[in-house]
Amino acid sequence: MPGRFIEDLSWPEVAEAFRADRPVIVPVGAIAKEHGHHLPMKTDWLLARALAEGVAARLPVLIAPIVPFGYYPVFQNYPGSQHLSADTFVRLLTELLERLLDQGAKRVAILNTGVSTEGPIGLVTRGILERRGLKIGVADIRRLGRKADHLLKQQLGGHADERETSILLAIAPEMVRMDLARVDYGKEPPPGIFTTPATMQSTDAGAADYSETGAFGDPTLASAEKGRTFLDAMITDLIEGLVAMFPDLQSAR
Repeated sequence: MPGRFIEDLSWPEVAEAFRADRPVIVPVGAIAKEHGHHLPMKTDWLLARALAEGVAARLPVLIAPIVPFGYYPVFQNYPGSQHLSADTFVRLLTELLERLLDQGAKRVAILNTGVSTEGPIGLVTRGILERRGLKIGVADIRRLGRKADHLLKQQLGGHADERETSILLAIAPEMVRMDLARVDYGKEPPPGIFTTPATMQSTDAGAADYSETGAFGDPTLASAEKGRTFLDAMITDLIEGLVAMFPDLQSAR
């Protein structure tokens, strides 16, 4: 039985799915966040959609509308990047989740495609646990699909890099400008025992956080074939994680 996207259903169909206790997956993916010169602002949104579609194809879950804005302070200096304060993002996500619960959802998981969003999302899920006694699982983007890491050839990466660019070549090749892809490893050294808040900016070439392109890694090494492998590995991890949280999904597959 395939999953369904809430946005494609009528409200009685959603109500029936809530009564059937289908888990609700809430994707979080920025629709306006810089991804270098070669990828669209909505890269995270496209990734969230592709991951959600992969989950829905294999599990009988409900997919909530993608949350398109969040806490992304690292990238706010690049024109077009949309960034909410942590407090605003916490309140936004809390209201969205609690509205689903008030309407009848009983089991919820968050498909988070960001890193800076992890702290605020943790505050949201902790608050819901304390108020309602409900544990909400959150997918860790940094742990998804690591079985395919052997394909990576870049020295370092993490943003608009070989991995992300490969995935976009697989799911939305018409939006990738490989002619503009450039190697950019930034200027800051890798963190040691102590870490500090990170930021990136494109105006002061002498600054330690300067990144001319806004990317971090080597997107020139990307390929659609790698992207399909990365994406499949990420979806497989999500499927396994959801079945571990909600064992009844295994028999419904």
